[in-house]
Amino acid sequence: MVVSYKHMTVIGNDLPGGIYVLLITVLSDLNLVFGRSKKGKVIHLPRSDYLYTGSALGKKGSTCLARRLVRHASRTSGRKPHQIRPHMLEFFSNLQLAKGDLCPRKPKTLFWNIDHLLNCTEVEINRLVCLRIEAPLEAKIGKQLELRPDTNIIEKGLGANDIKGNTHLLQFTDSQRNWPSLIDSLVQTWSAHTDED
Repeated sequence: MVVSYKHMTVIGNDLPGGIYVLLITVLSDLNLVFGRSKKGKVIHLPRSDYLYTGSALGKKGSTCLARRLVRHASRTSGRKPHQIRPHMLEFFSNLQLAKGDLCPRKPKTLFWNIDHLLNCTEVEINRLVCLRIEAPLEAKIGKQLELRPDTNIIEKGLGANDIKGNTHLLQFTDSQRNWPSLIDSLVQTWSAHTDED
């Protein structure tokens, strides 16, 4: 099953966890330190679109897809959330992707590398796709995205500290044209994996 709403696509049924890809727009050139990643190296991100691959394989709490994605769309105290967040709350509630209040209970702290980028006000999450699946496919999907002709590695290993050999924050060219084919490839990945079960 594939359900879409306001630039968000959910692939699969019933499961609260899975793998996700965010389409992130960096609205102006950034020089950013991603926490302790890369030993505090300043990384230049040109104004562009980017893909970020992540996973949230838990069945409840902050480790389920809905809460992880809403957390990504939140910023630290005093900063407006990403514009997509109200749509996430509506969509995920309608899909019953999780129960209860999906907003973080405590002010967001910058924990993952990607938090440092998503906390910037010059950055917006514009689209997302998630696969409701139990299998840990983050490394496979991350590598699949790296090998696409419409992605570029800005900094090797960025966004994938826990998966050696992968890069999970990738520059994405011509996103308007290429996003639909990315979704199609993820539907195929999901179908192939669920057919194996």
